[in-house]
Amino acid sequence: MDTTFATASVSREAAQALLAAATAASRELGIAVTIAITDAGGHLTALARDDGAPFLSVNVAIDKAWTAASFGLPTHTWADVIANPQVAQLAHQPRLVAVGGGLPIVSVGRVVGGIGISGGNAAQDRQAAEAALKAVGFE
Repeated sequence: MDTTFATASVSREAAQALLAAATAASRELGIAVTIAITDAGGHLTALARDDGAPFLSVNVAIDKAWTAASFGLPTHTWADVIANPQVAQLAHQPRLVAVGGGLPIVSVGRVVGGIGISGGNAAQDRQAAEAALKAVGFE
């Protein structure tokens, strides 16, 4: 019987690269945002807030990243997930965010963290997160 298992997590260097790529993507979109990166366990690894980003965007970005890392699902899919009566109770989790802008960070088929962006509308936040993941080479 195995009593432990190895797990992969996003590195500090990759988290910093994601911040830079997401910052560039959000600037192209003309939005001031907060960008949060969590590790595979949902713990905050890196954070950046643009000048002028709404102050609430800090907590929202962190919770988007946490939500995405939790089950490996993008936050924009959660509205459909919690609409299912069999799992609707998940909507009562205080940190769960069911709007776009949070994506799991996936490497070699494994969730290694989450990225959350908040400050634009849900589509813009999602677009910036997708661009960052692609730029850094995540799935």
